[in-house]
Amino acid sequence: MDFDASIPIYLQIMEQIRIQIVSGQWNAGERIAPVRDLAAQFSVNPNTMQRALAELEREGLLKSERTSGRFVTTDMVLVAQCRQALVQKLAARFAADMERLGVSHDEIASAVRDGLCKKNG
Repeated sequence: MDFDASIPIYLQIMEQIRIQIVSGQWNAGERIAPVRDLAAQFSVNPNTMQRALAELEREGLLKSERTSGRFVTTDMVLVAQCRQALVQKLAARFAADMERLGVSHDEIASAVRDGLCKKNG
């Protein structure tokens, strides 16, 4: 994973894990890999990974069971809310980037429609 130096790594890891959860790459109730394995997968220090996972637990997207490990939440309402929040965040980021280029709202909408048509066509 390529990290943005201007954003703390644990926050970037959290976003990637959120994406994996809301996209179904990590299924509801699924046991996730241990901290050290995930740290190796993301090429980060285990302490950084631990911090990201602990924060995701506080959000409720992950849950710990003492002797069994960590699991993805089974709260699908929470997953749907997280998905919507990610959609809004990415849409706002995209819109801000387009506006910085001087692209009008109509041009943005047209570009998105064209992109979807090319992808589906």
